[in-house]
Amino acid sequence: MFGNLGKGIYNYTLTFNPWTNVYGFSRSLLALATALTLVFNDINLLFKPSAGREYFPLCNNNISFFCIGPNDYFTLSVLKWIAIICLLVVASGWRPKFTGIIHWWISYSMNISATTIDGGEQVAAVITFLLIPITLTDRRKWHWQSMEKEDTANSDKLIYSKIIALVSYNAIRVQVAIIYFHATVAKLFEETWLNGTAVYYYLNDPMLGLNPFLLTFINPILSSPLVVVATWGTLILQTLLFTALFSSKKYWRSFLIIALLLHEVIAVMFGLISFSLVMIGALVLYLRPLEDKFRFYQLLEVKVRRKFKGFTLNLEKG
Repeated sequence: MFGNLGKGIYNYTLTFNPWTNVYGFSRSLLALATALTLVFNDINLLFKPSAGREYFPLCNNNISFFCIGPNDYFTLSVLKWIAIICLLVVASGWRPKFTGIIHWWISYSMNISATTIDGGEQVAAVITFLLIPITLTDRRKWHWQSMEKEDTANSDKLIYSKIIALVSYNAIRVQVAIIYFHATVAKLFEETWLNGTAVYYYLNDPMLGLNPFLLTFINPILSSPLVVVATWGTLILQTLLFTALFSSKKYWRSFLIIALLLHEVIAVMFGLISFSLVMIGALVLYLRPLEDKFRFYQLLEVKVRRKFKGFTLNLEKG
């Protein structure tokens, strides 16, 4: 039995290619999300004292990037901009084999050392860690490229690399599914989610809720029985996204569209732009088959041809 299982895995890896622009696009979104958080937030806001934390950033028993210099705001500002540059390099797609660990280090450091963060930093730290085996086995110069012909020959070394990447990829999918499972189950222990009024309280919260302009238009709905639809609908959507782990690939696109709509609504209503970008990056890995490559170059070529008839682009297909 185990022999047949091993043979099946081996045969699958012959056609499996984890190093496509699908995982590359996800890496870029994750890196941009963290970079945006650093760019648009002052260092005094990101790193500040909090309850139970007299010193900041927190540097006890960790390897945070933000702890490699003196504990002062000038040093933190310098480290912040170094981190931004590194993240932009990651987002560009250059040498994933070398930038994968750097990406995780910065994401981990933000999660462990910064004070004012949301759940997006924790998700980014976990996903970038699970991506390390895929990046370390990625021999491409850019994560937007297709593999070179000499790299596609199924040598024993390449097969082992594919198996490592396959395990990592499926671990990421399980992790994303667990995020939605936990998000659903945790809500079931709160009375406002059970009685269907949670969305009303969240959107009316003076600190986290809608701004007064949007609230003027949304409040009539929130004050009506329709708020139950929005509240329980959120629970249903998150449950569906968990079950996507067990669904056929032919349904992944539908699940992905639902998930993108959910997180775009969250981004607009709560202003959680970086969080939504992180979750979209995770969802691309979760619900976009790695072999279903994005056709960015083809779309660009079509647009250019329409504008400049007779002009042809000679770009490498991603």
